[in-house]
Amino acid sequence: MSEKDTVFSGKIKQTGIFSFKDFYTFLYDWLRDENYDVYEKKYTEKVKGDTKEIEIRWEAERDISDYFRFKIEMNWLLTGVKSIEVQKDGRKEKMDSAAMEIKFKAILIKDYEDRWENAPFWKFLRGLYERYIIRQRISDYEIKLLQELEELLAQAKSFLALEGQR
Repeated sequence: MSEKDTVFSGKIKQTGIFSFKDFYTFLYDWLRDENYDVYEKKYTEKVKGDTKEIEIRWEAERDISDYFRFKIEMNWLLTGVKSIEVQKDGRKEKMDSAAMEIKFKAILIKDYEDRWENAPFWKFLRGLYERYIIRQRISDYEIKLLQELEELLAQAKSFLALEGQR
């Protein structure tokens, strides 16, 4: 079985007015631009009176080599989602008012094709290979994945800050 190392986990919270549709599209496009395959594993909406609760689970994966894969998991929870109209530059625009929390997790997957799992001897060799031969490469990929997730978080926070200023 492939080995999964969690490199980073964190979250962002936002309460206020923003365009959920635009934010959703922005994050999806950012991941696609970085060559990730994005899978929406869950999307549920629960209507509670005049508000909604939305739960979303994304998994984004990108193959780095035939041995390494980057994976970013995102769990969204939006509560009190309400569609409102705001005055923007002299015209009315539909936006959303909500409390949002997104949990991020960055995972480095090694031997994602399970090539080294066929026999105990191969498993042993994999341990040696990772510990002594490619230890620096593993460290470099962990740093690269961490930097990509930090960039994603920074972009998301910037988007939400700009939306809040309008």
